[in-house]
Amino acid sequence: MATCIAFFRGINVGGRNRLTMKELVLLFEKIGIRGSRTYIQSGNVAFRCTRQQRPEIARRIATAVQQEHGFEPKVQVITIQELEHAIAANPFMDARKDPSNLHLWFLREVPQAPDLEALERLKAPTERFELDKKVFYLHAPDGIGQSKLAAAVEKCLGTDATARNWQTVTKTLELGWDLA
Repeated sequence: MATCIAFFRGINVGGRNRLTMKELVLLFEKIGIRGSRTYIQSGNVAFRCTRQQRPEIARRIATAVQQEHGFEPKVQVITIQELEHAIAANPFMDARKDPSNLHLWFLREVPQAPDLEALERLKAPTERFELDKKVFYLHAPDGIGQSKLAAAVEKCLGTDATARNWQTVTKTLELGWDLA
């Protein structure tokens, strides 16, 4: 069994797509995944699954949410090793002191033709970014809510993604270690 992490996109945001973490754990149990653990309401779940389950797990989870709750979230499933690599590869280690302004986007796939020039044009003078295969890093010291670059990441990279701040990423890794 491998330890995996599911990052949900678009749940419990602005009063829409409500899904408590207790309901999410029950949903995981219904699809045969026991012992999952969650971190905060934005949908971060650590769980164990077999190698056979892993390729289809994001689809199964999204389908189960649709059937039980009436909306279909985007779900990224990565291994704990992929999460460890993303943390270790952080090009902005100095930004960890303010974890709310350092974000990692977990990409569905490696971008085939990323428009990094467009992101560079959108970047505020204080912002820094870097793409490392399936992870996009953004340090936005003035806040992500003000960032034009942050709003354009998926469009410019050409793939679905979900973002987490540094604190959520590291706390989710701890959750995964607890299961390993």
